[in-house]
Amino acid sequence: MDTAGSSADERDDPGWLGVEEASPFTGKKVTKAATEAKRWSSVVNTTLVVLIMTMPPLVIFVGERLGAPTVWIKSTVASLGTRDQEESKKDALLGGLLVPGFDEQSCASRYQSVYYRKNMTRLPSPHLIKRLREQEALQRRCGPGTAPYKRATERLRSGQQVLDSNDGCSYLVLISYRGLGNRILATTSAFLYAMLTKRVLLVDPGIGNTLPDLFCEPFPGTTWVLPHDFPLENFRDLSEAAPENYGNVVVNRSSSVSGLRFIYAHLDHDSSQASRLVYCDDHRQFLHRVQWMILRTDQYMSPGFFFNPAYQKELDLMFPRKDSVFYLISRYLLHPTNNVWGMVTRFYNSYLKDADERLGIQIRVFDDNPVQHVLDQILACTSQEHLLPAVVSTPGAAPPLPTARARSKAVLITCLSSWYHDSIREMYWKSASAVGEVVSVHQPSHEGKQQWHHGGHDMKALAEIYLLSLTDKIVTSGLSTFGYVAHALGGLTPYITFKILDEKVPNPPCTKAMSMEPCAFTVQHFDCTKKDYKHDLPPRTPNMRTCEDVFWGVKLTDTE
Repeated sequence: MDTAGSSADERDDPGWLGVEEASPFTGKKVTKAATEAKRWSSVVNTTLVVLIMTMPPLVIFVGERLGAPTVWIKSTVASLGTRDQEESKKDALLGGLLVPGFDEQSCASRYQSVYYRKNMTRLPSPHLIKRLREQEALQRRCGPGTAPYKRATERLRSGQQVLDSNDGCSYLVLISYRGLGNRILATTSAFLYAMLTKRVLLVDPGIGNTLPDLFCEPFPGTTWVLPHDFPLENFRDLSEAAPENYGNVVVNRSSSVSGLRFIYAHLDHDSSQASRLVYCDDHRQFLHRVQWMILRTDQYMSPGFFFNPAYQKELDLMFPRKDSVFYLISRYLLHPTNNVWGMVTRFYNSYLKDADERLGIQIRVFDDNPVQHVLDQILACTSQEHLLPAVVSTPGAAPPLPTARARSKAVLITCLSSWYHDSIREMYWKSASAVGEVVSVHQPSHEGKQQWHHGGHDMKALAEIYLLSLTDKIVTSGLSTFGYVAHALGGLTPYITFKILDEKVPNPPCTKAMSMEPCAFTVQHFDCTKKDYKHDLPPRTPNMRTCEDVFWGVKLTDTE
């Protein structure tokens, strides 16, 4: 086909290209080569336009010369490659929060999680990064399997008191108990306390040894798991009445540690006023002299450390944004094992990945039977906050015509019961959304009842916590530590539902939280400078507020 208007024989003749002719538009003489080039450019450009019409939208730059389409093709291919490069260049180390060098195959979540999350909500401060590297060095130098640890455990076994150890190695042992949400809050708090007091953190693996099934080792070259041969027998049975309890030492012994092999801090949810005085100890008075400290807590303790003047400067340097404490510590410390991470990624890729928006709804009820007013509250909250679309209420209404790209919303529900999920899913199955949005509803598991320290149950719970943290917006139940962990891990500011009284849906049914930090139920409510108990927050706590769902609890906020 002679597209350019000349014969094939002419185009094959090199002399033909130099023949001059008058341009039909300007009257100026130009060579046939130039004319032919422009004609071919027009043909190529037209072909490209047709091609583009069948492709996704792309930015095109086409010039008058024949070479312009080639340049465009090269730049388009390059831009497509850039997307993959940008994905591959995502900061897997989270701004220095993590360190390279771990075996990626043994713990895939450590460096993979960044590809499932949005950009970091809060970046780590240089001082926090510095203190994390120092803590890692301390854990390696003094942790299990080292000579200092062997000496320290031998002294504990023999009953020998050690004050002001020459090793420079002191230890904080966290007793693991209660539900998974409580244990995670306790672990992150204990780690922060270990950094503030320069102690090695060792975590009790718990009844059933479930810790290694849930989380990878956080520290390079060492372990954070308390060895099974820890010489202090029955340490899990320590109670507030123990003579080694900090409150008893302060009240009965005038802070004398003479004759004590260890100090015990009882900060359970029902701890006494005297026990909570440990929040005010500056660790220079006498605690630093005791090599072993045993901690029992089922709570989020971190806000309590901000009341202590001895720690405020260090905390300000580590966390310029006060609402980032749990978020940064959990992203550093808690990496699900491959078994748990596989559950997370398989579910996410199957049901959540391709949605335009992901909404998490965490429902915690303490009744074994489904409760209608809890469902009513959830629907009222999601309607009030425009989180879920209304449905068409006209019976027999014709479904809307399908659009080329209807907006999709994936709803992830976590609950011990499947009834709430089934009810919401049926609502969007029976009726179309009023705005044409496609709503899909998913629930990974429904265990029926909570089980403590059960490996399979805890693994499912942890997978669901991480899945909730990967959503774009989240609704959580008030007073639920499971919900606290889920939204704080994701850097999400949740909508919190209020406790229902007399089976009536509260008005309003929920509220937007002031902070992404978890609520602390049992920190002290007194001024550490006076140690005078009172029910109001002590002075000079601008970043502390009363929790939305617990009037006796406090949470960290950010003034910005």
